[in-house]
Amino acid sequence: MTLALWALLVCYAAARVLQPFPGKVPMLVIVLLHVLPPALFALLHGAIRYRLRGILTFIAICVVVGNASENLSILTGFPFGHYCFTDLMGPSIFNVPILLGLAYVGMGYLSWTLGRLILGETRGRLAGSRVLAVPLAASFIMVAWDLAMDPVWSTVMHAWTWRQGGAYFGVPVSNFLGWYLTVYLIYQLFAFYLTRRATGCDSLPLSHWRMAILFYGVSAAGNLVIVPRAAGALVSDPTGAQWRVSGIVAASALTSIFVMGAFTLLAWVRLGDRAV
Repeated sequence: MTLALWALLVCYAAARVLQPFPGKVPMLVIVLLHVLPPALFALLHGAIRYRLRGILTFIAICVVVGNASENLSILTGFPFGHYCFTDLMGPSIFNVPILLGLAYVGMGYLSWTLGRLILGETRGRLAGSRVLAVPLAASFIMVAWDLAMDPVWSTVMHAWTWRQGGAYFGVPVSNFLGWYLTVYLIYQLFAFYLTRRATGCDSLPLSHWRMAILFYGVSAAGNLVIVPRAAGALVSDPTGAQWRVSGIVAASALTSIFVMGAFTLLAWVRLGDRAV
């Protein structure tokens, strides 16, 4: 099992390195490697901590709530804003690419795990104020990932299009508020589930938790290797506003270092404190 988890981490790291070279590797392959390794990691890693039934419940909540929110927003503009997907992310069910639904699973699980680690909740069922605190904390960690990657994948790579543009490099502020609301609902439902169910092995080696922290850290580090093909290149959103690609990439890198990196460090230190 450990070997399989490390292999998935390596596959994901390779995808992050390949992302700046979409002309040499089919873009759909890059997207697959961005989405499938984290989702499979969540399944295997989560089955150890929450048992198979528990992690399948988490996956089901992610897929149902995530896809419902995406479809609702495409049709009405709530909660994310008005947007549509292109063919870059492959086939869709209704209005949402299948791979996007799986993206909620992988990064959602990693963010949830870091949230538990930062709050010192690695043993036993959730209880008391932590039933609310862990979902709130994990939602911030998940939104940090979206804050770093959304302008790159939408405004630069055109995996989806914000119909009315937005203040954050062509992405509306409502997107991030909607993300927080959506992932909070996912985490809160799972937290309620954990208050009533046995959660599998309560005592796990530190290496088990470190793999999840490293996976999230690799996701942050991957944003540092996205180099614009032309430093002065400009891209336009549907409103006609122009954005400098180098500025988008720089914002992604800064968010990855100072927000995602901070969460990664906090989780690592908190885990080390548990071992003392």
